[in-house]
Amino acid sequence: MPVGAAAAKEQVSAHGRTEGVVLHTGRGARSLLADALVGARFVPVWIATAALLLIASIIAPAALQSTSWAFVLPYMTVLAIAALGQMLVIMHAGIDLSTPGVMFLGGYLIVGVGHHSNGRLGIAILACLGVGVLVGLVNGILVGILQLNPLIVTLSVGYIVAAEGLRYANGLAEAEVPSRLSDFAQNRPLGISAVFWAGAAITLAVALLLRYSAPGRRFQAVGANPRAAWMAGIHVRAHVIFAYTAAGTLYALAAVLLAGVRVSVDPAFGASYLLAPIAAVVIAGASLAGGLASATSTWVAALALTLLNQMLLILGIATGWQFIVFGAAIIVGMLISGDRIASLLGRLLRPRSAPTRIAPALDQDTG
Repeated sequence: MPVGAAAAKEQVSAHGRTEGVVLHTGRGARSLLADALVGARFVPVWIATAALLLIASIIAPAALQSTSWAFVLPYMTVLAIAALGQMLVIMHAGIDLSTPGVMFLGGYLIVGVGHHSNGRLGIAILACLGVGVLVGLVNGILVGILQLNPLIVTLSVGYIVAAEGLRYANGLAEAEVPSRLSDFAQNRPLGISAVFWAGAAITLAVALLLRYSAPGRRFQAVGANPRAAWMAGIHVRAHVIFAYTAAGTLYALAAVLLAGVRVSVDPAFGASYLLAPIAAVVIAGASLAGGLASATSTWVAALALTLLNQMLLILGIATGWQFIVFGAAIIVGMLISGDRIASLLGRLLRPRSAPTRIAPALDQDTG
């Protein structure tokens, strides 16, 4: 082989090896960047919660005492379970405002079907869960199949369910739940509310299913890029229906736990869970445009919101100012949410395109 041709081939081979190393390095850098952005999305809520605990230890130390935690942990758990349901919907770029209606009717079903009898508690809980599944399925069909606006649909469905709850409540002579449910809520294994342990188990189950199971990864893929998922043969609308149905089930579970904590049900039951679950999900780092979310970060956000509310109560701030401070905290939390920070980091860390170089043509030696 002529010397010129051999040298040219060796140059091409070396150039190919160099390009391969650069390409591999580039892919590794992009992978590390992607992992960093995903992680950064969920870090701020943990930092904010740690800062809130520090502030509470300074200005409201009573909020961190055991008597305060006995209140915070059960109510935080109820909010966290409702927020997990909202999270599943938001992952698919949806919104669900039927939460208070499901919890309201579900709570009264526990009272009415349970009829103050421990023997009927199981049936009462199943009735509550059945309402959650049915309402979620209706929402999912209207949004996923008929392509209706989720904000309007879920708000309307929520009003219908709440109206049915009022009609059902008018025929009840009492409002106390079966004693076995309230006893469960008052039980304190290892000194911590049983409601907390139940909520922690549910949160862990949701987190593991989403992260490590094949259906969970498909669920996340559909939320992150519905068009690509559809092109890959995944039934996008079926996942949307499932998201709303699972959300309704979680709202019903939250109603069961709340009924146990409060012992009785009243006309305001579940009313405070209209926007708080949405705030918890967004503060935790999820985007209202859909995509990835974290069950554990949502749980931490629910803790932060509940602890903040407890701090305001302990400080004796007037009710009007409590709403102002709480609302301002939610706005600030959304401004510094992980989703916004991840987007900012993505723009700052996005690698610039290298200038295109035209490789010199190799002269062939015909000698």
